[in-house]
Amino acid sequence: MHSLGTYDYVVFLVYFLVVALYGWTVYRKKQAQAENSKDFFLAKDSLTWWAIGASLIASNISAEQFIGMSGSGFTMGLAIATYEWMAAATLIIVATFFIPVYIKNKIYTMPQFLGQRYNSTVAMIMAIFWLLLYVVVNLTSILYLGALAINSISGINTTACMYILSIFAVIITLGGMKVIGYTDVIQVFFLILGGLATTYLALQLVSAHFGTTGVLNGLGLIKEKAVDHFQMIFHKENPHYMDLPGLSVLIGGMWIVNLNYWGCNQYITQRALGADLKTARGGLLFAAALKLLMPVIVVLPGIAAYVLYKEGAGSFQMDMMKDGSLNADSAYPVLLNLLPAGLKGLSFAALTAAIVASLAGKANSIATIFTLDVYKKVINKDADENKQVIIGRITVIVAMILAIIIAPQLGIDKKGGFQFIQEYTGFVSPGIFAMFILGFFWKRTTSNAALFATIGGFLMSVGFKVLPSFANLQWLNPMGFSKLVEQKDGSMLYEIPFLDRMGFVFVICIVAMYIISLFENRNGVNPKGLEIDRGMFKTTPGFTVGAVLIMGVIVALYTIFW
Repeated sequence: MHSLGTYDYVVFLVYFLVVALYGWTVYRKKQAQAENSKDFFLAKDSLTWWAIGASLIASNISAEQFIGMSGSGFTMGLAIATYEWMAAATLIIVATFFIPVYIKNKIYTMPQFLGQRYNSTVAMIMAIFWLLLYVVVNLTSILYLGALAINSISGINTTACMYILSIFAVIITLGGMKVIGYTDVIQVFFLILGGLATTYLALQLVSAHFGTTGVLNGLGLIKEKAVDHFQMIFHKENPHYMDLPGLSVLIGGMWIVNLNYWGCNQYITQRALGADLKTARGGLLFAAALKLLMPVIVVLPGIAAYVLYKEGAGSFQMDMMKDGSLNADSAYPVLLNLLPAGLKGLSFAALTAAIVASLAGKANSIATIFTLDVYKKVINKDADENKQVIIGRITVIVAMILAIIIAPQLGIDKKGGFQFIQEYTGFVSPGIFAMFILGFFWKRTTSNAALFATIGGFLMSVGFKVLPSFANLQWLNPMGFSKLVEQKDGSMLYEIPFLDRMGFVFVICIVAMYIISLFENRNGVNPKGLEIDRGMFKTTPGFTVGAVLIMGVIVALYTIFW
């Protein structure tokens, strides 16, 4: 069984003490001031641009990236990095066009936006939906996948890992968004430092196996030995086309995945909603710059592990097996277990930092939506600021207890890593994003149109998923929107890649919302528009220069690895 050494525990203890002491210092300073609900949930006007950017990354990167995305790097290569690099471009779009709308209209939660733009029915339906999604799926998967990852490295019992991670996350979350935001800066420092250490070791191992030394030699060797792992755009013949269907990653469903996640997600946008526009935009731009670095930390180690496995280096072929078959998600834990004492502790701290930060961010979002959009509006409309903060803290604890109870029952580890999470989140993303985008920029969009997108979008996504069971999709094949796939029973059916499925559902939702809204407007319905003017979307010279540089890097990367 794998375990940590004395030096590893020393390094991890240093990480824990630094985060705990810094968090306690921020909390004590905050205690000296009168705390209200906006301070607790949003850290109103107290987070700097660098704290917002770091917190965005810390909340986003967790076990599914470190473990799942490295596993995808092992199987399909650099192409999986499109999620990270397209996210960088998306953050610039969100900073330019979405955040100004939220801040101008004093939006603090996503259900509040829906209530202000549509009506209370839409807002309450989505508030309940998001609470269920965040607790049952997101919080649970972060906790369980994180515990499994830590168990595979340290040998600590999985259940004990869940308790430890939960307690650590609750301690941080109970301090409010300001404590989360500033401790996330330290979490990101450990995340990047430890992640780079793992990448460094992986490339050194490749170099050593082929009788050379140096990181650059290792990088050159993995490009030479795994040529097929350095293609960003897959052709239809590629076995991983169903996961990343050709140009759809540039002009199709990948935009819906990212724009919905980064622009319409309480978990993410909450970090920027309590700041002024300039600070919020600076934070999102900083996060976009950090996103460019993420594939170096989470994808390259997976590709290096693939080369070492393919070449039969050391015990790689044996270590990558699980229950008698190759398990790609073992790539990152196997690499971490090869790290020398001390360095393994640093990388272990990085992984723990990523998990704890994501748990804390998700728990705070759950508390924010429940307190402000359910408790304050339905259960106790007269709740004062202090009562709201207390309810928020209770919600954090209850949500974490539910996650601990539910997690072992779901068998998340058996269903795959990063790609599984992306595909099944895609059942709801198209409809929600359609509801938001038309709500932003078309004042005539009605509440019934929004309800259709929410419910109808989900049903259509399920329909496109199961369509091969009762229809032949061969007519879509020449256009590149379906592929012949072998089923478990040996039969062959045409299936739609989930990114293309999301694109289809999004377009149908937009068209249907347009028709429904025109019909209702003709009958005298007067939708509630948001306060928007063109001046909101003007950016500072500094932001513009930074955005152009980041976009230039993204274009260069896709050009090089096309």
